[in-house]
Amino acid sequence: MFLNIKQKTIGSAVSILAIAVLFSRLLGVLRDRLLAGSFGASIDLDIYFAAFRIPDLIYSVIFAGGVLVSLLPLFSDVYNKNKEKSWDFINNLINIFLVVFVIMGILFFVFSSKIVGLMVSGFDIESIQKTIDLTRLIFLSVLFFGLSSIFSTILNYFNRFVSYSLAPILYNLGIIFGILFLAPHWGIFGVGVGVVLGAFLHLLIQVPPAIKLGYRYRPIINFKDSKLKEFVSLIVPRVIASSSSQINFIVITFIASGIGVGAISVFNLSNNLRYLPIGIIGVSFATAIFPLLSKLYVEGKVSEFCNRFVKLFNEVLYISFPIGILIFVLRNEIVDIILKTGSFTSVAAEITAAALGLFFISTFAQCLAPILLRGFFSLKDTITPTLIAISFVILNIFLSFFFVSVFAGESTFIDLMKNILGLNGTVNFSILGLVFAFNVGLLIEFLLLFYFFKKKIKELRYREIYLTFIKVFSCSALMGIFAFNLLNFINASSLVQFIIVSIASFIFYAILTMILKMPEINALKRLIKRNGN
Repeated sequence: MFLNIKQKTIGSAVSILAIAVLFSRLLGVLRDRLLAGSFGASIDLDIYFAAFRIPDLIYSVIFAGGVLVSLLPLFSDVYNKNKEKSWDFINNLINIFLVVFVIMGILFFVFSSKIVGLMVSGFDIESIQKTIDLTRLIFLSVLFFGLSSIFSTILNYFNRFVSYSLAPILYNLGIIFGILFLAPHWGIFGVGVGVVLGAFLHLLIQVPPAIKLGYRYRPIINFKDSKLKEFVSLIVPRVIASSSSQINFIVITFIASGIGVGAISVFNLSNNLRYLPIGIIGVSFATAIFPLLSKLYVEGKVSEFCNRFVKLFNEVLYISFPIGILIFVLRNEIVDIILKTGSFTSVAAEITAAALGLFFISTFAQCLAPILLRGFFSLKDTITPTLIAISFVILNIFLSFFFVSVFAGESTFIDLMKNILGLNGTVNFSILGLVFAFNVGLLIEFLLLFYFFKKKIKELRYREIYLTFIKVFSCSALMGIFAFNLLNFINASSLVQFIIVSIASFIFYAILTMILKMPEINALKRLIKRNGN
């Protein structure tokens, strides 16, 4: 069975995850293009993005979005001792989740109108009600994602990454179906139905391989299970960390709702675009390496743990930093290609491109953050990342209010930012304050993660990481200058400019790194060769 094929090496796992994530992200790009073309940077699209905030928070409270990293070590331990008990443990977890979901659902429907109304208080009354109704619809997706996260753990343990990788693809296809076939009849609510459908498919594709591996459903509920208590102790910090992140987005939505129509859409569309390399590079590599890192540390193989970690860290740094630079240089071309269609106006494209450009500040940091987090989780340390996540939220809330105020005014700093981003002053500049604050916060969060991980694992070859960073930074800066000048030299469509500048710039970057004899380029060659065979 294709969905049940086992990946025997980290390289094959990374390849499958990276390819699937790439395809999923490309579908996400298509999804956003269809959303932008159908609704523009309008109040309806603002409502759509705002409607995710409370369901995402509830999902974080119930399952933290971190089931995999907390459940995998426990499932591994139980399965190795008693296979039958491991499936009972999974069933117990599923049934307790269903009970918690029903309770949370009742509370949600009772209080959602007040909570959502407060979050989007900058909207008019009709738009607030539409946001409440759409939020209630999208809440159903929490059920499917919660169950899906449990089955994802099973598949990851057995190194079955195919179904796990296809799940996000089906989720995006569900939303695209809603945009194309339901939105013409039901408007933005048709897209909401697509979200629920996509979440259901996200779960559905992972169930058959789990059954093939031995899972059978049983109506078991045991709150006294010792492994359940251990699971709760591990996941509570992740609940706090993940909830903090969602609270951060709620605050951003609250501020953006008062900036003006389209502000929420601009933030979310640019945020989705910047997440493309993070998902493909950072998350894929981190997901594939996590089971091995956990195993090596548990077995006391600290030296090999350090070697694997440093190698992966430097490889992701090598790839992600120049991508961040290119995103900044080609920001206008990217937005023109992906979003500038239908109802998405030139003004909306201009401000979205500027927002996307600002995300280059933290692109490399966000690609590396998942690896650092998996490093902490391998040590069974969920407390440190949680405290850092909480600090990030508090800092970002302060920075958001501060920089929105700064960007709404006039100063030498603002004039400099407008010149750097190539803005003519006709757009609502305040939304960029939110984006700038968010990126500064993300960069600081990464630095804190790196600092405290360094204190945890002193055996890592940090000098090697620092030297790699200096080389990558230098080569990327030179590549950025090359890309900028080449872009101004080429007089063609945005798509042609993007393709030529991207390819030429990466060749230029590769040549520079070969001159410096950076070993990371050999890893890329092996990866390309493996995927080509």
